[in-house]
Amino acid sequence: MRVKKNPMVVAAGVIERDGRILIARRKQGWHEAGKWEFPGGTVEDGETPEECLKRELQEELDIIAEVGDLICTGEHSYTPEWTIRLLAYRATVVSGDLNIKDHDEIRWVTPTDLAGYVFPEADKHVVERLISGV
Repeated sequence: MRVKKNPMVVAAGVIERDGRILIARRKQGWHEAGKWEFPGGTVEDGETPEECLKRELQEELDIIAEVGDLICTGEHSYTPEWTIRLLAYRATVVSGDLNIKDHDEIRWVTPTDLAGYVFPEADKHVVERLISGV
C-alpha cells in the first residue's frame, strides 16, 4: 500500500495569454469534481516543482511549457492526514495545441472573472493573489 506524503506538494501553472488565464474543470469521478483549477499535479520523488509542472502540463494538456516565476505558495489541510501545499508558477506555452485529457473543460478567463468560479480550497490563495493583481 502506497502511503501519501503529508503535506502533498503540488505544482500548478498559471498559464497566461492576452490578459487571460487558463483554468480547467475537474472531471466527474475525481476528487473535487466539477471545480475549476490551475493545471498541474503532484511533485514526484526526485523531481523539482518546476520539472513536475512541465511534465504535468505535457501529460494533461499536450503542451510544452516554460515555467516562470513562483507566484505564491499556499497550504490547505483537507483532513489532519491530508494537507496540500500548492506552489503556483507563471507558465507560458512554448509549443503544442491544447488537448484536454484530465479535465472535462478549459476556459480562458480574466483575473477578475476568477471570482465567479468554484475552486478547491488549496487553489483559493492563488485566485486571491491573481484577482488582486499580484
